[in-house]
Amino acid sequence: MTKITETIDARKRRARKIQAGLHKLYPDAGCALEHADPLELLIATILSAQSTDETVNKVTPVLFKRFKSPRAIVNAPADTIEGIIHSTGFFRQKAKSIQGACRKIVDEFSGDVPGNMDDLLTLPGVARKTANVVLGTAFGKNEGFVVDTHIGRLATRMHLTWSSRDAKDAVKIERDLMELFARKEWTFLGHALIQHGRRVCSARKPQCDKCTLADQCPSAGSFEADKSTRTSKRTPATR
Repeated sequence: MTKITETIDARKRRARKIQAGLHKLYPDAGCALEHADPLELLIATILSAQSTDETVNKVTPVLFKRFKSPRAIVNAPADTIEGIIHSTGFFRQKAKSIQGACRKIVDEFSGDVPGNMDDLLTLPGVARKTANVVLGTAFGKNEGFVVDTHIGRLATRMHLTWSSRDAKDAVKIERDLMELFARKEWTFLGHALIQHGRRVCSARKPQCDKCTLADQCPSAGSFEADKSTRTSKRTPATR
């Protein structure tokens, strides 16, 4: 990331324009993971790690039809759960996390998914990203800002974070986004930025020429420029 001398006030003004643009682009932005209650969303979010929402949405109906409560999941054979969720990847660890989380929900929370950050973070397989998804979407609580690969990438490209070029510092990026945007917008913006990352600002081929947020993005157009520079510096082929 190039060094930016933008003041915090200027960045907040730009952030508000980005926020307004996202509301126009994705007025109905919501969670792409299909779920009927907090438990289903919790499990779906755990399964979504290193997988796609489409894959998870094919797996969870089978899982939830067979096991309808956290206690039923705890009592299920691990290899049965692993077989159902196999296509999501890392299925053994995910099955372990899901059963561990359900066990704690049964033993310590009377069978209900806890609705606060501190308790959610005690569940196996749950870090801030998953907790923020569950709290924001299932409980309507803006306790933090979801940071996945899409949001990390967009926050870095749009210079909405003071983090380094490494967009994997999710905790730092989350803190920066929370400072820029009003709390009431955190859940919506998480969903909207993910949609924008999937549809327009992709990892390899961002469509800056089609992006209506380009005027507020310091990186807009730089990807094609970088490509042209790399091409021009190639050694001409000998004939």
